[in-house]
Amino acid sequence: HHYHLTISHQATGIDTPILLTRRSAPTSYRSITTSPNSVMSTSNNISANNNSKVSNAGQDISFTILWSPLPPITWIFPFIGHTGIADSRGVTSDFQGPYFVGDQGRMAFGAPTRALKIDVSELSDGVERWDDAIHEANQVYRGRMHNICCDNCHSHVANALNRMPITAYGISKWDMVKICFLVFFRARFLSTSAILIQFGPFVVLVLVVVLTTSLH
Repeated sequence: HHYHLTISHQATGIDTPILLTRRSAPTSYRSITTSPNSVMSTSNNISANNNSKVSNAGQDISFTILWSPLPPITWIFPFIGHTGIADSRGVTSDFQGPYFVGDQGRMAFGAPTRALKIDVSELSDGVERWDDAIHEANQVYRGRMHNICCDNCHSHVANALNRMPITAYGISKWDMVKICFLVFFRARFLSTSAILIQFGPFVVLVLVVVLTTSLH
């Protein structure tokens, strides 16, 4: 764009025209306007995606009871482990210790190795009730002392399922023992290595005991 500017010299009385040129902004630069709402929305989406990746490990684990090994107890008793429950987004909640429940998708003893899908098609209020019941159980167990024998991670999962309430695999009244053996016999392995992680140490221990005994 060109603009003409006239400067008047008082001493001579002569008007001198001067040509001014405005340079256009480089095409490689663009003005970006970002509203606070869009920033917040983007941040929430990133956070949700991160949680999902942490929980799912590339698999759909929504509406599942999750299981991970609990060393060294699992090495001796392969049916005993740590459990959690995943919401409709696949984000896990688990009772991790006294007055503490994790709800960000990171289980206390590492990534889950087994998952048991629960059919929520007949659940009253559907997905919302599933998520609400998990949230309620989380709040309850944030006020409880952890007892590995009587009130533990399995009890937390049972509490959530009883609050829905939901019937699955022929069970309508949930408790820690039912969850323990249901997961052991029915839950799918999330990878091939998960089988070795659960049963490998137990097999090695048995072999050691057998060889040691036979040598004597």
